[in-house]
This record gives sequence, C-alpha cells and structure tokens, in this order.
Amino acid sequence: MLSDNPTAQQGDLVQLVSPSNKVFFVRLYPGGELQTHRGVLKFDDIIGQPWGTEILSHQGRSFYLLQPSLSELIQETRRNSQIIYPKDIGYILVNLSIGPGKKVIEAGTGSGAFTTALAWMVGDQGCVYSYETRQDMQNLAKKNIDRLDLSGNVQFRLRDIAEGFNEEYVDAVFLDLPNPYDYIGQVRSALKPGGHFGAIVPTVNQLERLLPALHNYQFSFIDIVEILLRHYKPLYQRLRPTDRMVAHTGYLVFARSVSSAQQG
Repeated sequence: MLSDNPTAQQGDLVQLVSPSNKVFFVRLYPGGELQTHRGVLKFDDIIGQPWGTEILSHQGRSFYLLQPSLSELIQETRRNSQIIYPKDIGYILVNLSIGPGKKVIEAGTGSGAFTTALAWMVGDQGCVYSYETRQDMQNLAKKNIDRLDLSGNVQFRLRDIAEGFNEEYVDAVFLDLPNPYDYIGQVRSALKPGGHFGAIVPTVNQLERLLPALHNYQFSFIDIVEILLRHYKPLYQRLRPTDRMVAHTGYLVFARSVSSAQQG
C-alpha cells in the first residue's frame, strides 16, 4: 500500500509527471536516479519532499511529485491480456460492496489489474482469493501485486474452478471468464447467504446464457449495466468533449444469492 506520510519516503512508489503529462513510476531508494529525455532526477533530492512538489531535473526541467492513484496504478499494470478498466472497476467495487475486511473470490486473474483494486480495497484484514489456470499469467499477476506491496492481501490459486473453490462463506465472487454460466453452481457453494455475485462479459450471446444459469441457482436482484466514459477537454475558454470516448468494454452483471421460503 502507499504510505500515509505527507512527504515521499525511502521505499515509496512515486509518480513523476512532466508538464506534458509524461508519467514515470519509480520506487525511491538512496543513491538511485531516473534518467529521462528531460534530464536526470536523483532520488536523494526527492526523498523527504512533500507530495505535489515541483522537482527539477539536472537540466532544470520540471516534474511534479505525486502519489499514484489506484486508477493510475491499474492502467500502468504490466499486462499480457486485456484488463478491466477503471471505469468498470469502480462500479464493480461499489456494487459488490468491497471494503476493508471483506473476503472475495475472483476467477480469471489475468495480469492482476482487478486483483490490485480488490487487494487495495479489502486491506490487511480482508483477503482476495484469485483463481487462474495459466501459470504464466499468474506469475505476472504476482509480480504486479508484489510491486505494490499488496501480496499480503491476496492468495493465488492455480486451479480450474470447474473443480470448485476452496473457500466457503465469502462475501463476493467475481468472474472474468468467457463462460461464467458454466460455474454458477460453484459460485453458489462458495458464497455466504445473500452474498454478491458479479461478472463481466463482452457479448450479448454470453448474457443470454448467463441469465438462465443465475435463475437456476437461485440468484435474484439481477442487474445488467454497460458503462460509457466521455472525457472533456479541460480548457475553460472552449470547453468541449474530447474527440474520442471509452465506449463498450463489457456488460457488467450483478446478482445476490437468495433462498426460497421453507414450507411446512
């Protein structure tokens, strides 16, 4: 996790941003330096500086010292596959009620971008159980999580979830898989009563197969959303949308596990 100190400290992961929005992420250590096309930045000159401070390279070129945000860390994730983007991640976290102390399963670790967000939110008292079938992807995700000092919040599982989950009574399960409809029974067994289910799928065809599977395993309060993101140019003299927007990335599906009333 990022430190709560008001100044950058040895060992901190920091973000150095030029006025042209060129971004560098580095971890500070004594004697270290960052070489850029705008000059060299010495870490000894950065350690102890307040966040938001302007830092000058040896050429006198400006950079600003910032703590990386969760969104920026996710987008900076080293990846071998498509990641879930911040525009979707924020909505997923809120709808699954992910917070400190929660226990959550994700299946489809990939490069670990969403794992990062989950680990950040559950904190040291919670746990993320992340399932993946590909060793190479899991190795990359572990490196990404270790780099952010979040490995204590995550337990990685190299396993096909068709065999079921190791955990029971978890608060939420999220599937980022091409065929989530095949594993709803396993999800049901792992969730606590009333627990949260979520999934992301790119096509309507997958939705058409997922919905009956949720009904068959007694999931209710089903919600399907698609989030579109539109940026604006921050120029007060001529405020207008940017030429491109972030449109379809996937359909988000949410549901709650419920039980029928007992008869008798």
